[in-house]
Amino acid sequence: MLSLVVGGLRARWASLMGGFLALALGVGMLTATGLGLAAALAPPPRAPERFASSPVVVLGQDRLTVEVRRGPGTALVSRPLDRPQPVDTAVLRDLRARWTLTGAETGAPDAVGLDAPVAEVGAVVGDRAQVLTGTDRRRADPGHEDDARELTGLNALLGTTGGVAAFVSVFVVASVFAFSVALRRREFGLLRTAGATPAQVRRLLLAEAAVLGVTASAAGCALGALAAPPMARALVAGELAPAWFADAAAGSAGWPYHAAFWTGLGVALAGAAAAAHRAGRTGPTAVLREADVDRDVLPPGRALLGAGLLAAGLGLLLWTYGTEPEALLKRKTYTTLPMLLIGGAALLAPLLVRPVARLLPVPGGGAVGLLVRANAAAAVRRTSAVAAPVLVTVALAGTLFGASESVARAKETEARERTAASYAAEAGPTSLFVRDGAEAVVKYRAHAVADPAGFAELARLPVVAGDLADLDDRSIVVNEEFERRRVGEDVEVWRADGSGPVRLRVAAVLARGTGDNGPYVTRAQAPGATPDRLGPGAEPRPVNQAARTGLRLLLGITLLYTVIALASTLLMATSVRGTELAALRLAGATRAQALRAVTGEVLLAVAVGTALGLAVTAAVLGALGAALATLSAPVTLALPWAETGAAAAVCAAVAVAASALPAWRLAR
Repeated sequence: MLSLVVGGLRARWASLMGGFLALALGVGMLTATGLGLAAALAPPPRAPERFASSPVVVLGQDRLTVEVRRGPGTALVSRPLDRPQPVDTAVLRDLRARWTLTGAETGAPDAVGLDAPVAEVGAVVGDRAQVLTGTDRRRADPGHEDDARELTGLNALLGTTGGVAAFVSVFVVASVFAFSVALRRREFGLLRTAGATPAQVRRLLLAEAAVLGVTASAAGCALGALAAPPMARALVAGELAPAWFADAAAGSAGWPYHAAFWTGLGVALAGAAAAAHRAGRTGPTAVLREADVDRDVLPPGRALLGAGLLAAGLGLLLWTYGTEPEALLKRKTYTTLPMLLIGGAALLAPLLVRPVARLLPVPGGGAVGLLVRANAAAAVRRTSAVAAPVLVTVALAGTLFGASESVARAKETEARERTAASYAAEAGPTSLFVRDGAEAVVKYRAHAVADPAGFAELARLPVVAGDLADLDDRSIVVNEEFERRRVGEDVEVWRADGSGPVRLRVAAVLARGTGDNGPYVTRAQAPGATPDRLGPGAEPRPVNQAARTGLRLLLGITLLYTVIALASTLLMATSVRGTELAALRLAGATRAQALRAVTGEVLLAVAVGTALGLAVTAAVLGALGAALATLSAPVTLALPWAETGAAAAVCAAVAVAASALPAWRLAR
């Protein structure tokens, strides 16, 4: 068996090169992102900066701790404050009486340093402040919270990138294996005729997949180790990661290598399993009879899985819209939910290509056009093998860029419509902590109003109840997300510095919008808040460049996989069409006409994949538009024609080149 496997791999190395490259790149991406996640989740210890010469630091409380109900009893929950509280004056007085303090020159410092025994300092401070030593002293550095915010975004970016890489590589590897097996049916028929059992045929294919998976995964791990440092430097240069991340990403964590390697091997075996089952389940005569005919192109298992994914995607889309429409505006939702729809449509591609191809114009026209349409309808496996990766690429480009751009435009439009003033000082940013029932405490991004009368006159907010003119130092303007949202009710809140609780009366209720509609309080309830900005009207806020960079990275990865899949599939498919092209020449077709027929067929397949990808995009953006309307937010949908058009154009160029080169040689 081993000699047969090795001999088969040596003879078909060119046809398997696409799967090898896709798997190696996927494992490499998983390794690189895994190393980045390992560095972000366990940052290397770094020396403190602000109190580098002080062995002990006393830091004001930087978290709000509230008692909530948990089952029959209670529990304490903590939420981070916007900034640490000043160290209590009584604590400062007690510390000064015994030791020399560093950083206590200002009237109300948030932290002080001292050189004293930790146990004695802890006994003096008690629970009135925090006592830090060692690397924990970094919590008093000004950039500590900025690092934490950057790492949160970085974790999301790396996790999404790794997930998309795994998602796309599964389809590419499975597609390459499935099409390779379809082209080898005559070989399997001969093996069955020579006495091979179905189990032996399946074991042969799985053994080939195991050898391919092990070698490609090992190569991918090495590639990921080399790619992690430049990837980290690029993230730092793009201000997506702290400066120290450039060196930390080349760490010695072992779990990213294990996770990437075994994931790659599992993808290879899973991609070959369905093809192996199909190769071994028919008898020798049936295999030989079907060797050149596309029948039974959608096995029941694939049809069931594809229909299940498509139904689950549509169901979740509708359920999310009906129960929590604001979730459709979040990056986590519009990044992951479309994958179910894309996966289902890609699996059902053999069923969808014929009806979609009938609706599209055929390149070439005349006799060549008729031949193109007939070939595309007859060779469903070849057509769907080209259309499926194009579908994945166009749909990911359309949904990711379209959803993010639509949400950004809605936020910009909402910001412009908030005020009627020619020049406006926007409310300052602050935070409020509010009980959500008896079991949770929620932190809200709030706005602090310096001039309530001017705010009521100039603000153009979507008020659904109450009056903005009633806002004062003892009231609050909430939105529909609040549990208590009836005008006149009292809401218990804690301020941004943790002080409170205070009870504020609901003056008005706003529609939820895109998430920036309130709450609003006066400056009396927002210690330390400053005006956000001053400018003509409410100028549009720039779209998050970090998010754009991440999306471009995801699109680049997906496009690279698609190029590999298209080139591999079409080189394999066209190389076995020598007899067909020779028959065309004998029937009177010129070499140019034969070439036009081949390239027209792949262009039609690319157009089918593009149309299906745009259909998935329309479903996702349609649900997003409905959610914006439900939330009383501006419905400003944006279809990213540039990104989807570029993706389709690259796919078309690669498909034409990969089919035209071998066809030109065979049509001599």
